[in-house]
Amino acid sequence: TSQGEASRVGLEILRKGGNAIDAAVAVGYALAVTEPCCGNLGGGGFMLIRLANGESVFINFRETAPLAATANMYLDRNGEIIPGRSRNGYLAVAVPGTVRGLDLALQKYGTRSRQQVIAPAIALAGQGFILGTGDIEILRRSGEKLKDPSMAAIFLKNGSKPYEVGDRLVQKNLARTLTQIARGGPAVFYGGEIGAQVVAESRKQGGILSAEDLDTYQALEQEPLQCTYRGYDILTAPPPGGGMTVCLMLNILQGYDLKASGFRSTDTVHRFLAAMLFAYVDRNTYLGDPKFVQIPLERLLSAEYAASIREKIPTKQAVDPRPFYQTIIREGDSTTHYSVIDRTGNAVSVTYTINSSFGAGVIAGDTGFVLNNEMDDFVSKLGSPNQFGLIQGRANRIEPGKRPLSSMSPTIVVKNGQVVLITGSPGGSTIPTTVLQMITHTIDYGMTVAEAVNYPRFHYQGMPDRVLIEPNALAPKVVAALEKRGYTFQPFPKWGSAESIAVDRSRTFTGAADQRRNAGEARGF
Repeated sequence: TSQGEASRVGLEILRKGGNAIDAAVAVGYALAVTEPCCGNLGGGGFMLIRLANGESVFINFRETAPLAATANMYLDRNGEIIPGRSRNGYLAVAVPGTVRGLDLALQKYGTRSRQQVIAPAIALAGQGFILGTGDIEILRRSGEKLKDPSMAAIFLKNGSKPYEVGDRLVQKNLARTLTQIARGGPAVFYGGEIGAQVVAESRKQGGILSAEDLDTYQALEQEPLQCTYRGYDILTAPPPGGGMTVCLMLNILQGYDLKASGFRSTDTVHRFLAAMLFAYVDRNTYLGDPKFVQIPLERLLSAEYAASIREKIPTKQAVDPRPFYQTIIREGDSTTHYSVIDRTGNAVSVTYTINSSFGAGVIAGDTGFVLNNEMDDFVSKLGSPNQFGLIQGRANRIEPGKRPLSSMSPTIVVKNGQVVLITGSPGGSTIPTTVLQMITHTIDYGMTVAEAVNYPRFHYQGMPDRVLIEPNALAPKVVAALEKRGYTFQPFPKWGSAESIAVDRSRTFTGAADQRRNAGEARGF
């Protein structure tokens, strides 16, 4: 996981005989305490489960738009976006899904009681935990969010000063909330005192969340999206998640001999960038909540469609992205991913989020948890630019009860019936390309999981028309050659945190923590 205390919580559940689902649920609650930027009770996400018997299920606990939401709720009288309204405060909050999602997984696929898996998180919140360097980095990501008194009271020492390495962060209100959930389950979160505080504060502060929104929210069980790559089975997130983007990129690249063209050579990177462009064009054109839009998945993921795209990719020239795009939307990147496997082979890949760092920057009453600003993942206005430059169409416009489109792509790779890789990442629009590089690094180039996780990455989505590159991701001569082909590059310090597990033929498990978030740890026994 991305935070060491949470890794220890999951490990202890496994030590005591719990299965991977028990551990994943315990980690989900623990990260709500120890990684408040991203771990959450007030957000939502996706859980991909692959059981030891070969069965798999995808649990969709993505947030939903409130029933009072409207397509123009973030626009002024002139039809222009009101800055910040979809990102800050209660009007930005979608209906949280995490508690229902984790509980659904536990009740149906776990073996331990709710009290057993939440107890470690209660202890971490009530007794506190010592902040390391990585934890301080997490708190510093809060930016202006700590100006809200409800946030400052918890995440600033004595409500006024930044915490330092070695300080103990105690969250008594959150411990009380977790205790209530442990005793009463989702009912107390969505219909009891906790939900009542959220609704009351939302109304008081200009939000639109209602008791009916909370009462009617349901997590969904779905079939995972499946595709194949060079004889490996890829299980990943169906819409509204990012798995289609991952699979389409893999389908396109499958038609090239990437070993022969060379790792990170000019021709290889060109093919990756073209595959990324076309996959993001289709993502932004077709994808949304499948309950609200029809998505031509069978066509998009067919071998014939991938072949038709390869025919459009020039050998020595970048594809101009401008003709493909019409509208733009942002997507938050303050997400967290974790991977779990148990001794029998049950595997779990989880990515969940509150969208921006520290979500909407508000905590209702004395509940102790940060609420999401997931409404910002919808299209607020067609054609309006945003922080990530993702270009999307009407399929992702705001509608009551709808789940916003997401790039989250928890993924499990299987070979001959055995799990070989559990992966995923935070990172907003960069998530699918991070997962793509995890898969190709290990399958095409034989990297260890630690090498694949920590190798510098690149990302391209067409618009903005620039390739993001981490330091040392590409050789200078490769960058120069690609610039001659029409690409523009933008250095970027780092993104994502692909906490992953690999399994070899002898069923040896190897975990790798991503050094981009140095609070994380891989643990096993």
